[in-house]
Amino acid sequence: MADEIILLDFWPSMFGMKVRIALAEKGLKYEYRDEDLFNKGPLLLEMNPIHKKIPVLIHNGKPICESQIIVQYIDEVWKDKSPLLPSDPYHRAQARFWADYIDKKNWINH
Repeated sequence: MADEIILLDFWPSMFGMKVRIALAEKGLKYEYRDEDLFNKGPLLLEMNPIHKKIPVLIHNGKPICESQIIVQYIDEVWKDKSPLLPSDPYHRAQARFWADYIDKKNWINH
């Protein structure tokens, strides 16, 4: 049975873009569902009842929330396809540092 992958997202979201890039790098096919952030749909509210925000990856009916966690999940579940991080621990740490920096940077005021 093939994996069912659904991504709840909003196309200009930089957080969703990270997830879309990870899915593309892994060559995974998924269903994309654009969410209206001002009128959140019932699936988003059901799959992310705590934060009620995108992106949410739904893998075989199970939700994974928060972009960095989703990217790590994608890399772990489909580890046989194009690793997203370098194999060298130092280089992996550097990649994680920059991913964290981008996540925490306030891009709107800079």
